[in-house]
Amino acid sequence: MRDTPHKPREAAITDDAKAWVVSLACSKPKEFGYAAELWTRSALALHVRTHARQEGFPALSDAAKATVHRILVAQELQPHKVRYYLERRDPEFKEKMKTVVTVYQEVSLYPDAIEKDGTNAAPPTVSRDHEYQRLGTLSILASLDLLDGHVIARVESRHRSVEFVALLKDLDAYYPPGSIIRIVLDNHSAHLSKETGRYLAEHPNRFKYVLTPKHGSWLNIAETLFGKMARTFLKHIRVASLQELKDRILKGVAEINAQPVIHRWKAFDALTEDADIFS
Repeated sequence: MRDTPHKPREAAITDDAKAWVVSLACSKPKEFGYAAELWTRSALALHVRTHARQEGFPALSDAAKATVHRILVAQELQPHKVRYYLERRDPEFKEKMKTVVTVYQEVSLYPDAIEKDGTNAAPPTVSRDHEYQRLGTLSILASLDLLDGHVIARVESRHRSVEFVALLKDLDAYYPPGSIIRIVLDNHSAHLSKETGRYLAEHPNRFKYVLTPKHGSWLNIAETLFGKMARTFLKHIRVASLQELKDRILKGVAEINAQPVIHRWKAFDALTEDADIFS
């Protein structure tokens, strides 16, 4: 209401003045010699006050942050915020996604088949107070059985080809000889390395990769396993050593296997009908 024209005088801040503020908000501070990449409301208001007169807008020479804020709100501008987006960089995204989803569908249709859903991730970040000493990190390499919910996991200090091959050996020992183990997994370098390739070549027809598309690791149901770990036994965890952390993780996996949960993803139709909205 302050800038709404009312008799006997016009608004002090003209449309041209507002347009100038908007143009500043649509630019970057570094273009004017500042160190910042993005404007804050305070920094933008200060720049407006400093340069208003020389730009021909004296009414803005004492503009407060609230005044600048009202001008930006009217144009739905938020120069202090960053909106992230993800480009679809995998030209075969839709086809790869359908392949992954087909694996899940076949498990539901043919429950006697042996399937394996494997992935890996670093342990989730947990809350801690300012006196908690961080002792390091460990990598969890784990697989989730789509048929019975059984988990096979390794806790390693690093995540390289040698650790991933060790997980493959665990899978090979767990499942009946002669069966094909299909593994849904992402494009991590350890999964596709020469060392891993040599091991796979030594065990022909034992493992079959089903790779998720790039930026599509969320298609892997095993991500729900790591989410469950983060919400349960890893939440607010406090340990005195990395060995204790490893023992706690393996104990948590044993508790999951004591009461396994069979995961079912119900979004098959929506995913296969229009993959573009997910990429």
